[in-house]
Amino acid sequence: MGFSYNKLWKILIDEDMNKTDFQKAVELSPTTVAKLGKNETVNMEILARICDYFNCGIEDIVTYSPRKKTNEDENK
Repeated sequence: MGFSYNKLWKILIDEDMNKTDFQKAVELSPTTVAKLGKNETVNMEILARICDYFNCGIEDIVTYSPRKKTNEDENK
């Protein structure tokens, strides 16, 4: 499964903020917002800026679920 930013998107909905407003407020690049939208990893500094802006902890914006191991992973 990996990272999920669903909690972040819920905060944006609660704050009545769209992704463009979010990008400008936190001073993020469009590429970073796209990575967040695809649940890809981003720099911890970015996550810290988001937490600072919303005055929250990292657990309030991101969740992590370990990925299931495949046979190929077990053979390494």
